[in-house]
Amino acid sequence: MSLSQIPPALAHALEARGYATLTPVQQAMLRRDAEGRDLVVSAQTGSGKTVAFGLSMAGDLLGDSETLPDLGAPAALVIAPTRELALQVAGELKWLFAQAGGRIVTCVGGMNPQMERRALAAGAHIVVGTPGRLRDHIERRALDLSKLAAVALDEADEMLDMGFREDLEFILGAAPESRRTLLFSATMPKGVAALAQKFQRNALRIEVAGEARAHADIEYRAVRVDPREIEKATVNLLRYFDPPTTIVFCNTREASRHLQSTLQERGFSAVLLSGELGQHERNLSMQALRDGRARVCVATDVAARGIDLPSVGLVVHADFPHDVEALKHRSGRTGRAGRKGVSVLLIPPKMNRRAESLFSQAQVFPLWQLAPGPEEIAKLDRARIAEDPVFFEAGGEEEAELANSLLEQHGAEKCAAALAKFLAARWPAAEELKDPGFAPPAKGERKEPRKRGEPTDTVWVRLAVGRSQRAEPKWILPMLCKKGGLHREDIGAIRIFQDETKVEIAGARAEDFLKAMRRPGPDKLPAEMTSAPTDQELRARPKPRFGDKPDGAPRDGKKKPKA
Repeated sequence: MSLSQIPPALAHALEARGYATLTPVQQAMLRRDAEGRDLVVSAQTGSGKTVAFGLSMAGDLLGDSETLPDLGAPAALVIAPTRELALQVAGELKWLFAQAGGRIVTCVGGMNPQMERRALAAGAHIVVGTPGRLRDHIERRALDLSKLAAVALDEADEMLDMGFREDLEFILGAAPESRRTLLFSATMPKGVAALAQKFQRNALRIEVAGEARAHADIEYRAVRVDPREIEKATVNLLRYFDPPTTIVFCNTREASRHLQSTLQERGFSAVLLSGELGQHERNLSMQALRDGRARVCVATDVAARGIDLPSVGLVVHADFPHDVEALKHRSGRTGRAGRKGVSVLLIPPKMNRRAESLFSQAQVFPLWQLAPGPEEIAKLDRARIAEDPVFFEAGGEEEAELANSLLEQHGAEKCAAALAKFLAARWPAAEELKDPGFAPPAKGERKEPRKRGEPTDTVWVRLAVGRSQRAEPKWILPMLCKKGGLHREDIGAIRIFQDETKVEIAGARAEDFLKAMRRPGPDKLPAEMTSAPTDQELRARPKPRFGDKPDGAPRDGKKKPKA
């Protein structure tokens, strides 16, 4: 479908943005059988949905006119799940309808509601907002829906998951029955189907098969990493790929805040995008990424929902994604609009099986590898320095005079060395990493997990705590993992004696374990190398019976009755 088939004002805007052809979802919504009808659209994020429903609504808003008429009330309403997505949608619609004289007003939580009410009173053709704030303006009679010709719900499934069902039903119930309803949803759960059935009339279902093609532009990599070196591995990945923009995903606000601080300390221009930030702080982060002042965004899943940064070349999953949807949502931030992108998952040993299951469900086939080391990164740096634009840009007379002066004073070799040092200083130093000591199973091979109690190349360590101090495996095991930095598969047999405990651990972990146990802290518990328990020690050790509790503890978990 050519641009000549859409209103001239919008066609000119698309041409100015470099659109030669329309994307599949945009073409599908302009089909003859979709004209004027309610639509239920399944299309992937990054497929051009915003422009698609903008083009679809254009006929309802413009009619035969080249400019949008002033109706005294909004003619279109777009509802989005988050502030970021709403602001992003508004930005797209502004340039799309600019030549048609379109006035776009946003109404989102976290912004000044009085300023929004003034903007609505001044007149708007299209209002874009989040459900809660839109409902508030309707209830206060600041938002008049009587002239609505079209309503678009972007990411309807996400809005229902976030608990906005009641707000959506209120808004749609307040809109004229004659309006068109365009419902966009990546999936079609029962809630979305019920919403469509209640508020749409004879809706046409449009499914755009584009997921496989979109994800073909994403190269997946599974990087084996020691769990204590997640941050170091992230540093080296940023240095190795060196893309214009990177998004690093964490599962919690605390983790994202800590990682952003760590990256800033290492010398990266990193911003934060998490639910704890106010709208002004989020806007500053997004603007810094868009204008190039920041190149790394550390984000949580909810905060990054719907953000579109075209220059994202790398996505790093510092924390493992919860499910397939999270994996695809995160990875979908890169490889957009025909550009290539890389999605890297950091896989600690204990996540190996879960990672294989997730990849199988998602039907992605990553390249398994270790994180890049300083040697690989240094090799790339040398190539980057040799190809730096500074060598190919023509200098002026002053630069040439200064260069000759420096050559006379210091000679060519020292000048070249100084330039190389100056150019290399732009990048943070790479980190030394340990081999995590595991590898994925070969294709077709089933790798059985090593059971606790059967580690290879083991040693025994002694802890100065025993039955007299009520030592029990149920708190010793977590303590060894937390304080000593071990994984459960690193720990073999645990033998508790009267005044000490002997623990079998993987020999490769022994040195780091002993150092960790000696560090000061409330849970400090000195440990030392020892020999394996003798038969005599084991025979003398009392055998606890099933249901036994530590001395003095009641068996049924209740307090002892007073005598």
